[in-house]
Amino acid sequence: MLAAMNRSLIVTENGPEIIEPQAAFAGEGDTLINVSHSSVNYKDAMALSGNRGILRNLPMVPGIDAVGTLEDGTLVTVNGRGIGERRHGGYTPQMRIDADDVTRVPARFSAFEAAAIGTAGYTAALSVAGLERVARSPLDGPVLVTGATGGVGSIAVQLLAARGHEVWALTGRVSEHEAWLRELGAAEMLGRAEFADAGKPLQKARLAGVVDTVGSTVLANALSQLRWGGVATACGMAAGNDLPASVLPFILRGVQLVGINSVDAPNPVRDEAWKILDESLDTDAIRTEEVGLDGVVEVGRRLLDGRGSGRAVVTL
Repeated sequence: MLAAMNRSLIVTENGPEIIEPQAAFAGEGDTLINVSHSSVNYKDAMALSGNRGILRNLPMVPGIDAVGTLEDGTLVTVNGRGIGERRHGGYTPQMRIDADDVTRVPARFSAFEAAAIGTAGYTAALSVAGLERVARSPLDGPVLVTGATGGVGSIAVQLLAARGHEVWALTGRVSEHEAWLRELGAAEMLGRAEFADAGKPLQKARLAGVVDTVGSTVLANALSQLRWGGVATACGMAAGNDLPASVLPFILRGVQLVGINSVDAPNPVRDEAWKILDESLDTDAIRTEEVGLDGVVEVGRRLLDGRGSGRAVVTL
């Protein structure tokens, strides 16, 4: 366990800096959280690189997750809600935010585990909830998870398997990660190269569902392989924000595409996702790395380079 540091990480025009906290970094709201942990997500990695599509203003404290305690000791988390994008985020020791934007952490999770879950696990659970809610009947066939070694993908693999689904895992590093993905519950491994290039608008119908975390051609190919009535969820765009697909899977096979917005999801949808995590997640199976604020930038670089796997928890 790393020792706590009374520091903040902020991104300026000159890049990331670790500095003394300032009162303004806490932001505004009716609820004070003493932040103990955050995490490093792909969006955080983009923010750390100075991506102005993520950081709306500079200087800005990144961190789209914040885990900590209220004044009465209650363990809570904030995932999304614009923190680390539109307002200062979780890489600072205190946060003020409105009570409606705070989620109580289920009792079985520690602060460290809640940060390991973070936006990635919460997004994975939103995707599983969307898949199960929209499917016309129980999914009869494999569910493909793209980007399966990433934070969202790896937790989605575990949740789906725990809930009785047959899981196929898509990754660019099959030989490196096959053993781990099978431990999480994946039944089959697929190489990313199978989905990387544009394919026919209708391909062999072999998938009952898809949890996509990368977008672009990968998602388009996955849609073309869904069976009649199949459901795909889309939550990420690591491969691109385009969707070079055809309407044919939708009008000839009746497939559905469900968008997953983890930033602005209303509270009942968030509660459903955290209920799934509480019911189905094995936190011991999350591949977790612990870093301090001084290790955040390097983790972000690995994520942007495609070398990340699992989750990185930031101890403040």
